Amino acid sequence: MISLEEYFNLVSKERGEELSAEDEEILGTAFSLAEQFHAGQKRSNGDPYFEGHCVPVSLHVASLHMGSEMIAAALLHDTLEDTALTYQELQAKCGETIAELVDGVSKLSKVKFKGNERHVESLRKFFVAVAKDVRVVVLKLCDRWHNLETLQYLSPEKQTRIARESILIHAQLASRLNMGKLANILKDLAFPYAYPDEYQKTIGITAPARKKADKEIVKIHKKLDEIAVATLGYQADIDERIKGIYSSFQKLERKNWNINEIYDLVALRVIVKNVDDCYRILGAIHSQFRSMPGRMKDYISIPKPNGYKSLHTVIIDESGLNAEIQIRTIQMHTENEYGAAAHFLYKTSTNDTYTKHSFDWISQINELSKDLVSPEEYIHELQIDFFNTRIFAITPSGDVIDLPVGATILDFAYSIHSEIGDHAHMAIVNGLPRQLSSLVESESVIEIITAKNSKPRPDWLKIVVTANARNRIRKALESQTVD
Repeated sequence: MISLEEYFNLVSKERGEELSAEDEEILGTAFSLAEQFHAGQKRSNGDPYFEGHCVPVSLHVASLHMGSEMIAAALLHDTLEDTALTYQELQAKCGETIAELVDGVSKLSKVKFKGNERHVESLRKFFVAVAKDVRVVVLKLCDRWHNLETLQYLSPEKQTRIARESILIHAQLASRLNMGKLANILKDLAFPYAYPDEYQKTIGITAPARKKADKEIVKIHKKLDEIAVATLGYQADIDERIKGIYSSFQKLERKNWNINEIYDLVALRVIVKNVDDCYRILGAIHSQFRSMPGRMKDYISIPKPNGYKSLHTVIIDESGLNAEIQIRTIQMHTENEYGAAAHFLYKTSTNDTYTKHSFDWISQINELSKDLVSPEEYIHELQIDFFNTRIFAITPSGDVIDLPVGATILDFAYSIHSEIGDHAHMAIVNGLPRQLSSLVESESVIEIITAKNSKPRPDWLKIVVTANARNRIRKALESQTVD
């Protein structure tokens, strides 16, 4: 059995800082309580439940730099559901915050997305929980993380179901919360079980490129070190990232399995002290390496809707290897890796520019819940509207509008406001006139031109792809019929 002292050391290592006396008191109480109530319980592989599941989940939470109350809640996350511990006892021992977090996770524990009415209703409740308390969802995602790590002990049927729902729902939710690190972990763990044939095909195609990258990336890293010192006067933190296997699969599918079209299989992150240094070192990198035209992205001046900030460019080294260089500050890096967790849970104040639109999609999901009754329709619209590959476009006033790939300008108009959608006539896209049926290109500046005599027509339903626009058009058409 793991001792409390050993556990404290593991938490400190994962969180990257020493525990305070207050931390140890909170975690010590939770540790003893969870150990007591899970005594005698076993996992599918025969391991003691507390040591084999509760402790690993809590360490995953710690690795996301969460506070002691979140880590304690992770230790206790299954006690209300699977043991005799009551909410009142938990609250008396650990306090109201931890009790509420554990209770919140317990209410999500039965969610299984099989497509029938009962499970879709559970899914709707899941997203209501997202809106109420992001912390509960972070705990649930870490619970799923460890379940995926031990998936081999379950039946093939359960392996496939859990893996696919992890990709379909959990990983996509982590991504929408800008928790990129966690999203990639979930997808890569689930991929071999969810789609084994596609997994093997992806491994086979990417392996030679990854082998070549291993040799060349050391040289690029060394040169970036030299550029940083010469340009900034200090050594920047530079780390290497090989694109996740599931993300590689998704991109290969879009590129007809042509590995030469994947420019970010290898990426190096250059982490500097401030925003000015981001742009200074970008210029220096472009002067020292060949850069690929059209691949420079400035997500600092225009962040992605989920709050992601970074400069991206693709360079070509002497061997012909394409490598993506991502440049960001320490704060940007923390927020890009941990997303909502970094903003709401760990020593960073809430950033208004981040939160203004970051969670609009949660309220939209809840609106979707009210309008749709068919489980099949709900899952379909959820995939298109909220968990598809995302693009974004910009209004003339600088607001960033988040949309799925395949959205049209009419979808964009309804995303701004239903009145603008109802009276949309045409659009000006990057200074050029466009029809409402035109597809939205990511990062375009779009101005919707309205007209008083313009109103929704039945053929508009064939133009839009988002549930929000479709529902607004249907309501407008019904209103016209009544009038």
